[in-house]
Amino acid sequence: MTTRPQADVLRGSLDLLVLKTLSLVPMHGWGISQRIQQMSKGILEVNQGSLYPALQRLEKDGLITSDWGMTENNRRARYYHLTAAGRRALGVELESWKRFATGLDAVLKTT
Repeated sequence: MTTRPQADVLRGSLDLLVLKTLSLVPMHGWGISQRIQQMSKGILEVNQGSLYPALQRLEKDGLITSDWGMTENNRRARYYHLTAAGRRALGVELESWKRFATGLDAVLKTT
């Protein structure tokens, strides 16, 4: 049995990770990927090629908004913010993820 690449495992949870990260503070795309890596203690790395399409999809769905701002390094960047709909979606997704994790854990503990 081969191990699946991290990208396969992350694919189903990327929206949840982005929404959770933006629930803490608005930030730009690169900052989002760095914050996810930091919070996961380096276990999760978000590929920019996956992140930006996810940000566009979430914005199209009305879960986040964006505007232009300046970074700490005085560079122009698009900052993303969670909307009220995004906050509600985050709550729903968190509950769904917890149910899934509980079920998965129960199966993996079976002897």
